[in-house]
Amino acid sequence: LQEQPQLSFFDCLHKGIFNGFSVTLKEDGVRGLAKGWAPTFIGYSMQGLCKFGFYEVFKVLYSNMLGEENAYLWRTSLYLAASLSAEFFADIALAPMEAAKVRIQTQPGYANTLRDAAPKMYKEEGLKAFYKGVAPLWMRQIPYTMMKFACFEHTVEALYKFVVPKPQSECSKAEQLVVTFVAGYIAGVFCAIVSHPADSVVSVLNKEKGVWKGLFARIIMIGTLTALQWFIYDSVKVYFRLPRPPPPEMPESLKKKLGLTQ
Repeated sequence: LQEQPQLSFFDCLHKGIFNGFSVTLKEDGVRGLAKGWAPTFIGYSMQGLCKFGFYEVFKVLYSNMLGEENAYLWRTSLYLAASLSAEFFADIALAPMEAAKVRIQTQPGYANTLRDAAPKMYKEEGLKAFYKGVAPLWMRQIPYTMMKFACFEHTVEALYKFVVPKPQSECSKAEQLVVTFVAGYIAGVFCAIVSHPADSVVSVLNKEKGVWKGLFARIIMIGTLTALQWFIYDSVKVYFRLPRPPPPEMPESLKKKLGLTQ
């Protein structure tokens, strides 16, 4: 038996990402690369806006409901609940554009643009056509988002506690944005690892062996994208001078109860 050659990281990256580009170019030409760009851009812009915006809203809402001490003690549950709630509504915003994108990209001859696809879908099935895929979106996106936000929050807290030699309030805006980017990248790595087996089900069904195949390329891609998302979001808050609360600290009242004050 011949020994199978080991694929390097760059081989995996090439076979996974770049092979997809080459196949698309062969089948649909250059226009194929941009097919469905409008619903993709609009849908994920709306999803991102709702995801990050609603997360802040729900985090404050649930913190007020829990009270200062419980909000600190149960902060992981707080992050998970706030991100779950935010993604629930974000996917409702994404679903119509995702449905249109799928029709454009997977049904040859159905429509070439969002302007063509949306009226046709509504005429055939009504509003149901735009939202029948929302449940699968929830199943895919909610666990991913919960991991992303909870991991990011705890990573920021750990970086300021153990790595950055001064409190957030004493850091420049540039230094704070660097922390945001690093924390976002670390959160993205964990998201990639956690979500990879589920996404690999598609590959298994298509006779591709190996649940962890392509993980390193996925880590690079999702880590970078997640870091950029957080960096852009935090940069917008800096530009518009929106509140940027520091990492959570144990309330003085709780310190007294635990006998941690002198």
